[in-house]
Amino acid sequence: MNTIRVQEARDKILGEIQFKGVERVPLGQALGRVLAEDVVATLNNPPMDNSAMDGYAVIARDIQSASPDHPVKLKVVGEVAAGYATRDTLQSGQAMRIMTGAPIPRGADAVLMQEDARKDGDVVLCLDRADVAENIRRAGEDVKVGDEIIKRGTPLRPAHIGMLAVTGRSQIAVGQRPTVAVLSTGDEVLELDATPQGPQIFNSNGHMLAAQIQSAGGVPVYVGIARDNEKDLMEKFAWALQADIVVSSGGVSVGDYDLVKSSLQKMGQDMLFWKVAMKPGKPLAFGRIGATPVFGLPGNPVSSFVSFEQFVRPSLRKALGCSDLSRKTVQAKLTRTIRKKPGRLHFLSCVVSWDDGGYTVTPAGEQGSGILKSAADANGLLVFPLDAEEIKQGQSATVQLLD
Repeated sequence: MNTIRVQEARDKILGEIQFKGVERVPLGQALGRVLAEDVVATLNNPPMDNSAMDGYAVIARDIQSASPDHPVKLKVVGEVAAGYATRDTLQSGQAMRIMTGAPIPRGADAVLMQEDARKDGDVVLCLDRADVAENIRRAGEDVKVGDEIIKRGTPLRPAHIGMLAVTGRSQIAVGQRPTVAVLSTGDEVLELDATPQGPQIFNSNGHMLAAQIQSAGGVPVYVGIARDNEKDLMEKFAWALQADIVVSSGGVSVGDYDLVKSSLQKMGQDMLFWKVAMKPGKPLAFGRIGATPVFGLPGNPVSSFVSFEQFVRPSLRKALGCSDLSRKTVQAKLTRTIRKKPGRLHFLSCVVSWDDGGYTVTPAGEQGSGILKSAADANGLLVFPLDAEEIKQGQSATVQLLD
């Protein structure tokens, strides 16, 4: 198979990914889930005009001349607290003590905050004027009946949960979370509680990918480690195929022991491609076994990390029903010149900062497919265009934000 470009690979993959489906969850479990319905207000919020602060409900024209030197006296005829209403109508020359959130009494058209008033028995001395509607929150100024509050496909943040509670929703429809099997491969890879012998390494990819899956909204299912033989690989993949999506790492290059591609093909995988014009992460196999999408990511940790970000993460977001599948990108000025050979799209671990009204970006240490420390220190991936050879200091580059 020929090497294909990143966007073509992403398009092919996303064309194979389906929305997982809808479920209803209690509001307390909805944080981070993807909304699967448009939410429309069924009530005004606030439901009626109310006070924005503690003070006195007044008629604005009564106190237009008020000042600290010439206070205006008003008779206090009652008090209204949040959650309660009064049937009384305010008359000229009167005031009513009012608390934040309390409904505005009939006849009142302003609230004088308590810092500008001094109570003396049943009289309040108004030390400042108040304009009509001052310190009053109008009914429906947040949302009105029929307003669309949150669109379908939105990942729910804490403020969204608050808005859903405003509408009285105790349950909400969200996208089902896909299960994603995580399989690492290689005789050199060990579980975390094992003792390394010689060149053996711990299974960092498996745990990193599980964390990436969880961060993207999926449910990771850790399958373990498959050894470098087709029997073990095929047994592990058969178990992994119980999940909605399978993600493996390692064994997709061209070495004698890179057996993932051949094992998957013997299991009936319809492979769409296995080489992408990118760095890190050129060897990447993708296809289906039956209805299950299968990703074969490279074994080097940074290659695995970057490949997940470019291909697996948007796939999980589509399966969840997200309206926006991509990481947010910004334009940032480089703090130093960078160079590469043309022919592959590069992704550089980088640190993005806000400086003097704009973003700046600095590569995060040494760049290499095995240098995970730089990726751990990074908060972004700098996108170095495929045919470009140089981006000079001070020029802008596109950066995918990782947090």
